[in-house]
Amino acid sequence: ATIEGPSIDSKPDYSSISGPMGGFIDSILMSLFRYKLSQRLYHQDNTIPTPDSKLPLTDFMGIIDLATRMNSQNFNRTTIQTMSQDVMVSLFPSFILDRYPTWFAQPFPAFSARMCAWATVVGGTWLMGECEVNDVPEIEGGGKSQGVLVKRCRFLEESQCASICVNSCKIPTQNFFNENMGLPLTMTPDYETGECQFAFGKLPTFEEERLAKDTPCLMRCPSNGGMRSWHNGSDQRATDSKSEQWLEDLKALGEREELKNGSVTSCSLMED
Repeated sequence: ATIEGPSIDSKPDYSSISGPMGGFIDSILMSLFRYKLSQRLYHQDNTIPTPDSKLPLTDFMGIIDLATRMNSQNFNRTTIQTMSQDVMVSLFPSFILDRYPTWFAQPFPAFSARMCAWATVVGGTWLMGECEVNDVPEIEGGGKSQGVLVKRCRFLEESQCASICVNSCKIPTQNFFNENMGLPLTMTPDYETGECQFAFGKLPTFEEERLAKDTPCLMRCPSNGGMRSWHNGSDQRATDSKSEQWLEDLKALGEREELKNGSVTSCSLMED
């Protein structure tokens, strides 16, 4: 079965939502993220270097365009996760990543979790939409202000793809905080509502990660589950790295390929 997701009629006007520092700072952060993402995708070591989107630098859909192409052009979901994590690393000065684990995360885990929760709201509202710091009761000590509740994620809303959510956001973000910042993080998206709960200081369990990878496709997925064929070898384009057709965007693929039996259970981008 597919997941219907929240009603399109209740979609927020994300252009009117800004973080605590205001829309001008948000636009700078979005432009910086877009620049770093395009740099990583156009890297000469990539199997297929991907040029930047033709959309304006200030257009959020340019990021969705790049994320979509990143997911469609790579057979292995681990590659996608690593590339996404590389982008996050590139956003921070090396001296912060070198020192944060030993100076903050390890000696002051609760304080570090609260600080990262606050920073996520300040620096990530433009990407996620309206969000707020909240408590995470299941964390030892009560998890006071160690969580962030994203009320209806903009990245998920605009991509409409559970695979892109898991492989380009959830897992690489968790890995970034755990491996580069020295701080455990669990992200729990709710595909029915569009919410996502961040829990800083909490390691994701095996069961939580399994459920994330097993999530069904969203009903409005622009590829109609089409990325499945790119990752299991059934699409000839997936064996021809020079094929221009293989670089078609997900929407075009979805218009050509019909769902079998009217449903999709899960995307192979979730599979090992």
